[in-house]
Amino acid sequence: MNLKDLLKFIAREDKRLEKYYGHRLDKEKRVLARTVKLTEELGELASEVLAHYCLQRKQKLAKRCKDDLPEEFADVIITALLLAKAMDINIESALEKKIKKVNKRY
Repeated sequence: MNLKDLLKFIAREDKRLEKYYGHRLDKEKRVLARTVKLTEELGELASEVLAHYCLQRKQKLAKRCKDDLPEEFADVIITALLLAKAMDINIESALEKKIKKVNKRY
């Protein structure tokens, strides 16, 4: 999958979510909800990273599925992109600018 395909998915998912929740959320509430969701997804990723290195409680480790870690990374990326879309951020342009900035450091 390339970035263009991912952004097409984000546009479709944004429309699905707006259809599902849109009647209750104005733009500001949608941004806030996606920010909270991103925090939730990041927490789930952190939990999976701990589990990956066996730093979780035994109960959590017993329930762990090795496929969960990559999916949690994907959840964080998708949710961050949905938040960027809700805030009218051109993520392609933002990434290009940031990559140039990082490359200048080296």
